[in-house]
Formats: sequence, C-alpha cells, structure tokens
Amino acid sequence: MKRFYYELFEAFAIAFAQIAANKLRSALTALGVIIGIVAVTLMGTAILGIDAGVENSLSGFGDDVLYVTKWPWKDTNDWWVYRNRRDIDLDHAQPINDWIAAHPDSPLKLAVPAANWSSSVLRGENRVANIRIVGTTADLGRVVRSDMKEGRFFTDIENRSSRNVAVIGFDVADALFPNESPLDKTIRIRNQVYTVVGVAARQGSFLGLFSWDSQVILPLGAFARSFPIRFADPEIRIQVELSRLEDAKDEIRGIMRRVRGLSPEKKDDFEINSQQVIREQIDPIKSKIALAGLFITGLALFVGAIGIMNITYVSVKERTKEIGTRKALGARRRTILLQFLIEAVSICLLGGIGGLVTAWAMSAAVSLAMPSFPLVFSLGLVVTGLSISVFTGIFSGFAPAFQASKLDPVVALRYE
Repeated sequence: MKRFYYELFEAFAIAFAQIAANKLRSALTALGVIIGIVAVTLMGTAILGIDAGVENSLSGFGDDVLYVTKWPWKDTNDWWVYRNRRDIDLDHAQPINDWIAAHPDSPLKLAVPAANWSSSVLRGENRVANIRIVGTTADLGRVVRSDMKEGRFFTDIENRSSRNVAVIGFDVADALFPNESPLDKTIRIRNQVYTVVGVAARQGSFLGLFSWDSQVILPLGAFARSFPIRFADPEIRIQVELSRLEDAKDEIRGIMRRVRGLSPEKKDDFEINSQQVIREQIDPIKSKIALAGLFITGLALFVGAIGIMNITYVSVKERTKEIGTRKALGARRRTILLQFLIEAVSICLLGGIGGLVTAWAMSAAVSLAMPSFPLVFSLGLVVTGLSISVFTGIFSGFAPAFQASKLDPVVALRYE
C-alpha cells in the first residue's frame, strides 16, 4: 500500500511537470472539457434558478392554500365548457368557514374570498400601470406569508365598513413614493382615493408570476366601488393542512357541490387549483433547458475526450524511450498505466476547474444584468462538474495509458 501511494504521488508529479512543460498544448486540449463543464454548469444553475424563482414568487401566497375558481389554471381545450360555468359566488366562503367551525378536525383552516383586476395606480403625477388590484377581507393577512415592510394589514372593522384603505406592494411603493414613506398618504385607483396603511416586504417576481410587489390589496367593499366583482375573477382562497391536501380537496368539493346545489349526476362547475399546477407548467421549460444543455455538454465532452486521447497517444509516442528506461529499471505496468492515466485526468480536472470558474463568472454577470432571474450556483454543481471531468479523463486516457503499459522495454529503448 505504501508503494502504491508513492507511485500515485510520483504520477501526479510527472503529470503536472508535463502539463507545465506544454502549457499551450494542455490548454488547447482541455478546451473541449472547459466548454462541456461550462454548459452543464450553466444548465444546472438555470434549472436551480427556475426552481428558486418559482418558489420565491409563490412563497408569499402560501403552499398550503387552495383556490376555488371558475377556470382551471392548466391549459385545456374545453374552453366552452368552462366558459358556461356559473361564476364563483364570494358569499360561499362563509359556508366553508361555518363547516370549519363545526368540524375542528377538518383539514380546512380558513376560507377567504377574493376578486382580482388589473388597473393603473396614480399618486399625483406618478403612475404605474398593469397593477394587480385584489379585493378581499382582513382574513387574507392570516393566510399569506408575506411580511410587512411598513405599517399593517387592514383590520376587520375597516373591511366591514368598506373603508378606502390599501396595502401596497414594494414595487408600487417604490414607483409612487420613491423618496418617502407611503404610510398615511393617498393613491388613486380609477375614481377612488385610498389611504395607504401598509407596504408589503419585497418578494421578487419570476417569469411573470404574480408577486406581492406589484399588487394593491383593498377591502372587498371598497374594491366593489371601482370594479364589478362578477367580472373580476372571483375566487375563494382556502388555507388547509398541507399534510392532508387530498382530504382537503375532497371536503372542499363536497361543500361547494352542496352550496351550489349540484345533484350527484352533475359534474363540478368549479375548479380547485393549487400552486402545484404552476410548478408543473414550469417543468417543460426545465426539460428543454436540460435537453439542450445535455446535447451541448455531450458534444463538447466527446470532442474534448477525443482530443485528450489523441494528445495522450502523442505523449506516449514522444516518451517511448522514457517508458522503456523506466521499465528496464523495474517500473511495473501498473506504474506506467497510472502515470499516463493521471496525466489525462489532470488535464481534464484542470479543464473542469476552468469551466467552473468561467460558469461562475458568467452566472454572476447574468445575475447583475438580470436580477429578476436568480441563478443558483451550488456545491452540488461543483461536485458534478469535477466528477464529469474525472470520468472524461479516465475514459479518454485509459486506452493510450494501457498501450504504454504494454510496451516491451527492449523495443521501447530502440525506438527512434
């Protein structure tokens, strides 16, 4: 074992001496590996970034919230079927809450009605367009997970009296009140003026997903003064026990069918959506990125492996007399094989490190240019990149190393 460690140390020393003596050749040989590692690392950072961006965008709305709506969130070809459904009645939130109060062991926790509209928000000469206006009750503050940067959520008294108060998102506050606190100041939506009582903490958005940053939350009665609730995508948000999600869906379905007067033979005329639907719609994007990345990675690594194999064969030919001398002095086949194999692996490993550094620099540049697209450069990607580099070195270096180990010392010493 001690001799093996000595041979291993000597093999690394010879490998790095050869790389140092042929810097340009080694760099050009490793270029294919560098490109391959950059491709696989950027692919990994993009996929992890998509996951992180989706989770960040959805986190404020709560993973434990189900949405009772007229339309399904997934793509469907049955547009007319859903178009002819009855609208969701926001008053149906109360029967659900009554059921929750009567069944303490229910997986349902709280039902909150909500309506949504897109509109401009003004403050003096400042204007922000395409802001999501949400009309709801004070209970929404108990369901969502977004913190408040300033102020508070509106109260139940303010909701019941339909006061013109508003909770605004971070981006709305930043655009309308760039150098001052928005608290107790007014904004205008259509023909109504609202007093700002709270500002949500920054959440961030990704791929156009809804975020608290670009929303304004109003009491439901105040919302109804400016927008027709019937055409405002009415929905009921229901907080549930995440560990009993399927049971919660079954209970919601039973309650909604009863309050909407559906007989057993009739199909549901409502939809129960969850954030998992959005995550599933992101999966094809990740799959396409992975497919493109794997193709580029495989092609680059194949070209790199062929180049390293070729250079290792050349190195064996150049050092045939050296191999013969070492064998004549007692070097074993294992020692020669290990020497050339480690040389190939070392070139790939240095290429892998170069690729990781390049990928990290590119990820940092993209993050600076596009802060809304989070690229996640993790330790797992580093380990994966280095492992691929080592495997490529073994794959490309074994054949020439094995050929070198089989050389006859007499023939090798006479080689010109």
